[in-house]
Order: sequence, then structure tokens, then C-alpha cells
Amino acid sequence: MAIRVLIADDHALLRQGIKRVLNFEDDIDVVGETGEGQETLARTLMLQPDILLLDLNMPGLNGLDVAGQLQSAKCKTKIIALTIHDNDNYVIEMLKNGASGYLLKDVEPEVLIKAIHIVNDGGAYIYPELEERIFGKLRADENVTEKAKEMWRTGRGERLTNREMDVLACIAKGFNNQDIAKTLFVSEKTVKNHLTNIFRKLNVNDRTQALIYVLKHNIMNLD
Repeated sequence: MAIRVLIADDHALLRQGIKRVLNFEDDIDVVGETGEGQETLARTLMLQPDILLLDLNMPGLNGLDVAGQLQSAKCKTKIIALTIHDNDNYVIEMLKNGASGYLLKDVEPEVLIKAIHIVNDGGAYIYPELEERIFGKLRADENVTEKAKEMWRTGRGERLTNREMDVLACIAKGFNNQDIAKTLFVSEKTVKNHLTNIFRKLNVNDRTQALIYVLKHNIMNLD
């Protein structure tokens, strides 16, 4: 029986390219495509495809929200994130929200097809470079999804907000709290609150450790 796949991405050209690749496979059947988050959620629940190829950036609900709601609904469709984001926190949060795969959009067609088969068979597939960078060398009995949930519980997977990323960028420039407050047009107390949240989410104790973590895990470009 063919693997039924739904493609969700807000770029029609990319959807058509993925569809063209998958249509060459005799055992894969593209049952639909969507370009908006709420529509993706509705069509997934209605069609119950075996695999949902899910972009993170879509109008309406984003991919993280779609995955989380499908998980809450106990939908049996397996999710593979297909995105431009190689941010560690996105990978961890997507896995925590029930995804079984995470690939970058520049992935080779044969890797995408391999991931679809592995995930459909009940396994997990994270692009190898991302998996090793985030989780290190996993033992044969370790599961990346459970590993991601463990990292989330210990505060190392929670996604930074856009404002927290702005604060980190200011720290990288050597700004003190007063400089950051002036630059972002907020109070120093607000800056301190942002720093507290950043340290908690990254499980670090100070600015230096935060910057080291950000560089090591490729959370943002500090150039």
C-alpha cells in the first residue's frame, strides 16, 4: 500500500517541486497540498495521511502550532518538518510537539524519500548533521523524540522570543543593560527580566555562557 503524503508549505513552487519528486516513487501517493496553517490542520484531520511534510513558517498557524494541535488531537499522522531553520531550539520544540522527522529544505531528494520511509515505518529521522550537533552520538536504544522532551524539561529547548534574540544581539555588541534599554526602547527592569528568561531557557548563569551556548548551538548569527 502506498504511503499517503500531505505537503504543507506556503510556497506553491516548492510544493510543486516536492510533489514532482515524490510522484516518481511508486510507493508514495501525494494526497494533497496546503499553504496555510489552519487549512493544514483541518486537512490533516480530514484526510488522515500517513505523513505530513510540514513547513514551520506559514500564515495562520505556524508549523509548531499545527504539530502541537495534532498531537493534542491524538492524530496518527506522522510529521516530518521540512524547513529552512537549522536552529537547535526549533528542532527540539518540533520533536517535543510530536514530529518524527526534521529536514532542511535544501535536502537531497533521496534523503527526503528515505526519511519518509523510515518515519512511516515507525522510526525517526533527523538530518544527520543536526542530530549529531544537538544530541551527540546517540546509543542504539536512545530515541531522539524522548531525548528532545528531556532537554525541553531541563530548560534547554524552550524557544527564545524575538525580543530575547534582540537582547542577545545587543549583548554580543558589548552593551550593558542601560545601553540595551535605550536601543530597544524599554526599561532596564524589562531588560533584566529578558535576561532572566534567556538564562533560564538556555540553562546558563551569565551573559558569557549565554553567548557561548548561542554560538555553539547555532541559535543565531552574532556577526
